Amino acid sequence: MIKTPYYLIDKSKLLRNMERIAYVREHSGAKALLALKCFATWSVFDLMQEYMDGTTSSSLNEVKLGRLKFAGETHAYSVAYADDEIEEVLAHSDKIIFNSISQLKRFADASSSHVRGLRLNPGVSSSEFLIADPSRPYSRLGEWDAGKVAEVIDQVSGFMIHNNCENSDFALFDQMLSQIEERFGALLEQVEWVSLGGGIHFTGDGYPLDAFCARLKAFSERFDVQVYLEPGEAAITMSTSLEVTVLDTLFNGKNLAVVDSSIEAHMLDLLIYRQPARMAPCDGEHSYMVCGKSCLAGDIFGEFQFDKEPQIGDRLSFIDAAGYTMVKKNWFNGVQMPSIAVRQLDGSVEVVREFSFDDFVNGLS
Repeated sequence: MIKTPYYLIDKSKLLRNMERIAYVREHSGAKALLALKCFATWSVFDLMQEYMDGTTSSSLNEVKLGRLKFAGETHAYSVAYADDEIEEVLAHSDKIIFNSISQLKRFADASSSHVRGLRLNPGVSSSEFLIADPSRPYSRLGEWDAGKVAEVIDQVSGFMIHNNCENSDFALFDQMLSQIEERFGALLEQVEWVSLGGGIHFTGDGYPLDAFCARLKAFSERFDVQVYLEPGEAAITMSTSLEVTVLDTLFNGKNLAVVDSSIEAHMLDLLIYRQPARMAPCDGEHSYMVCGKSCLAGDIFGEFQFDKEPQIGDRLSFIDAAGYTMVKKNWFNGVQMPSIAVRQLDGSVEVVREFSFDDFVNGLS
């Protein structure tokens, strides 16, 4: 047995998402770029690059990783590029997307021979969380004034619009896209490509794929643009688990089980968004709060029902643990970093990365 904690990526489950992405590409004409900010575990890029068109990034390091490890196009985006990194960003990307007119002008000469885009902010989004809402008040994410954008339209050939967040509601997607068409239609008619970003949960069960494809195709034909999607969670949803072991049990008004992992270190988004982890369905009679081993009082995975009382040494599995986990994992409290394992399509399991004390030391100074 592999020593816990570890992330287990199941390629057969990943393949299900890839096939749905391929279906959308075929029936809508849209291209799909993996959003590395969500998932950048390159050990499974061999499979993913067969079904996707490339990668999109949020930093110089992600641009370089995309170019190095993933076939196809490499799109570069950042909220702000530094003077000393712009040359490398351009060298490793096919398209560069600027977040602001100010950045576009600042690097106009350096990027003059590059394919350039600009991020638009439509002022509407699907986010339920202020911290993740790109259209929040005073947002720094993209340009919202169509008049100002029109003044620099000759300097770009495309736009990026990212305003969906965990959006599984096609009607809401359709509604917001219509608002984008109304607000920026005159600008969209003047460019060659438009990225609609990520956060659209179109690989989820029950999502109306055909209606989604038809809407994307209609948008593309209306403005005569190549549409891009930037799936992150949609690409890896339900493909990965975090495998842990029970280290201790105790009772303090509730039954508690302590495991050899930590939400702050290994599933940070649970803490940020105050959400519980997920386990495979279990409706047993034994209720336990499963807790991490760090000193953070709120290091709690959630409350779960078990068919039998958890015992020291039992293995537990948290499902849907790929998105924003491995890219955010950290050494808080020095808790052991989870290894990364891959279940290949033939069923064999391979440990592709282990972390040691040296990794902990070398991450500091």
